[in-house]
Formats: sequence, C-alpha cells, structure tokens
Amino acid sequence: MGESEFDLRRRRLLWGIVVLPLIGAGLGGCGTAPAKNDTFDLSVAATVETKAQAKKRQILIADPSALKALDSDQIMVRVSSSEIQYLAKSQWSDRLPRMVQSKLVEAFENTGRIGGVGKPGQGLAIDYQLVTDIRAFEIDTTGSDRAVVEISLKLVDDRNGTVRAQKVFSASVPAAGASSPSYVRALDRAFAEVTGEMVTWTLTLL
Repeated sequence: MGESEFDLRRRRLLWGIVVLPLIGAGLGGCGTAPAKNDTFDLSVAATVETKAQAKKRQILIADPSALKALDSDQIMVRVSSSEIQYLAKSQWSDRLPRMVQSKLVEAFENTGRIGGVGKPGQGLAIDYQLVTDIRAFEIDTTGSDRAVVEISLKLVDDRNGTVRAQKVFSASVPAAGASSPSYVRALDRAFAEVTGEMVTWTLTLL
C-alpha cells in the first residue's frame, strides 16, 4: 500500500537526528549559505481560574531540567516508541527549558496573587522554589498527530529544602494538520493547558 498524501507531507517536514549531521559535513566546503529556519515562540497560558487568595509568598522558578534531546531549540517529533526526529527548517526562539521557565514566570506574574516570582540570580528573598523536569514536549506521530507535553513539578520549601508537594502535569492536543505551524499551535495549546494547571495547583498550596 502506498503512502497517503498526508503521510508524505508529514515525512517531508522531518529530518533525522543522525542523518542531518552527516549531510552537513558533506556540504561544509561548498560555501552555500545556511538555510533560514522558521522561528516559533510559546504563548503564556490563558487566564488562570482559581479561588486561592493573594499571598505575599515569593517563589523562584528554578532552571528546568530535560534530557539532551529536549534541551535545545529544535522541535521534537516522535515517530516511534524508540525514534525521534526534528521539524525541518523550524526552531524555537530559544532553548526549550529557557522558554518554559520564562513563560512560567510570566504566568505566575499575570495572576497578581503572589508577592514576587523570579529566576535564579535575581536576588529575591525566596519562600519556595518550583523545580520542574520536562519529560515530554513533542509531536507524537505514532497514531494521529498529537502534541504531548508532560512536566513534573516539585514545590520545595526554600528554608529547609523539603518537598512540600509534587505532581506530574500532562496534556495531549490533536494537531490540525501536517505542517510546522499546525504542530507548533498544538504544542502551544498543550503547554498552555499544563501551565494553567501548574499555576492553579501551586497557588492553592502557598
């Protein structure tokens, strides 16, 4: 059975993590200009709905951890349980963990319900740290194309280093089509859902 038109378009969007460096090495002496990639950003989560009262607590969003495959500006696509590729001619505007961290800071600031939120090195007197691990941030093409985002979160008391609570947040959103913008929009919606749940959960515990 031949490939469907949808599958063919999807395959053309991808490049493998092994093949591309070999191609690059072969072209290194040709003097051609590097290809320009489309660059994408993430949105801040929608307005967080919570009954939590405003607190004077100050929180630190620690640098998120992630496996090397996610700790880059490349947009991951899972093509099987053991194989990943990246979107061709597409990239995030920064390393994914840095983007996640910045958007979390924005999401908490936008609630107006905490005394302060910041990143390491900003000199805040911290009450709690939010320690995150990005477990998945990808387009899963093993079935119908879906954006999958999964982030684990620990709320750590900065005074004694104890974990007050921890939880894993995840979301799966179908992609509207086999194109880079469609994939990124699905990832954006999945991340917004996860971010909203993380913020709501944290505010109820402070």
